[in-house]
Amino acid sequence: MRKFQLIQYLLIFFIILIILAFIPFQKAIVFQPNHSKAVLAYIRVKDETDFQIKYTHSIHLSDVVESYKITHDQRILQYELMYEDFAIGMPSNAEKGETFEQINGAYYIRNMKRDFPFFHLRIGQVRANHTVIFKNKEYPLSRFIKPGTSVKVEIRKLNFIKQWKGVNILESL
Repeated sequence: MRKFQLIQYLLIFFIILIILAFIPFQKAIVFQPNHSKAVLAYIRVKDETDFQIKYTHSIHLSDVVESYKITHDQRILQYELMYEDFAIGMPSNAEKGETFEQINGAYYIRNMKRDFPFFHLRIGQVRANHTVIFKNKEYPLSRFIKPGTSVKVEIRKLNFIKQWKGVNILESL
């Protein structure tokens, strides 16, 4: 009888472990293929809310930095844009409620309140060198995601299985 009870307890324990493996619990910035829930790469976030995407503009070949905050309801709020050249594809002024500044040769649009549930990004193949900046450290996305890949960037909670299948950007350099 005791052996049967032990087997029951072990079976219940393993069922609980399997169920827990599929419960999303870890908030992350997730990079996934468009139109898929598969996780290519992610950055775990706890109390941190800020991150940036930096890239080299394809026409004027200078840096552009887009700054984002993670909102309490897991959306992405763009609050700043920095660029170095007033050329094709870059804004010439701020929108209503935003501020436009020029500091040391760079242009800043601040006080942006552009709220997204997600955004799409194509990882540059030639010179864009898309990079995530998190906690003041830079992580080139082409080291984790094949250049030319179009990805969806969103904030969501991951379970153990999704974390195991994806690449944790912070632990892979």
